[in-house]
Amino acid sequence: METGHSAKPWEIREAEFVVSAARKSDYPRPPLPQVAFAGRSNVGKSALLNCLVRRRRLAKTSRTPGLTQLINFFLINGRWHFVDLPGYGYAKAPPVAQEKWRRMVEAYLTENPNLRLLVLLLDVRRVPSPLDDQLVEFLELRGIPAQAVLTKCDKLKRNALAKARREIGGRYGLSGESLPIATSAVTGAGREDLLRRIAEELERGVSAGPQSSPQ
Repeated sequence: METGHSAKPWEIREAEFVVSAARKSDYPRPPLPQVAFAGRSNVGKSALLNCLVRRRRLAKTSRTPGLTQLINFFLINGRWHFVDLPGYGYAKAPPVAQEKWRRMVEAYLTENPNLRLLVLLLDVRRVPSPLDDQLVEFLELRGIPAQAVLTKCDKLKRNALAKARREIGGRYGLSGESLPIATSAVTGAGREDLLRRIAEELERGVSAGPQSSPQ
């Protein structure tokens, strides 16, 4: 946990694990604004969460995809929750497990008035999968504010990264300043940009309403 006061309103000073939940009745009380993180099971979600809070092991990482099977809540600065949603698309997961994920996450996204932003993580080295596309469509249909974020950007050189941002962003109708935020849990690149975006959404106090695509 970081100590001291930061002049940046979006900086994280305190972070702690609260609870792992499978249903709404298990969510933390009292309800606080929430920022959720979703992506494929090997997209680097836990590593990015740890980078954001500057804690090595707050969110558990594993070499085995699909480790997270519950919805994990982390209290940030005593004011809001980061929510780590189970990764999707793990090929070896049995159909019953995949269906359980779908029902759990859909219930969280559709029955949760405290959700302020969904951070959609996409591996910069991969073409988005049909499951990524389905999640984007789900968010659009329900008017859930979303922010597209590219992970593992330290793996590409500058020109290749710029090309990937344009191509992946274009897939979802994003361009210019609305292109996905490029991040790296290794170098910390994009950390402040993402935290600033999160802070803007939290400061609105309410969901931003329907959007045509992740921004």
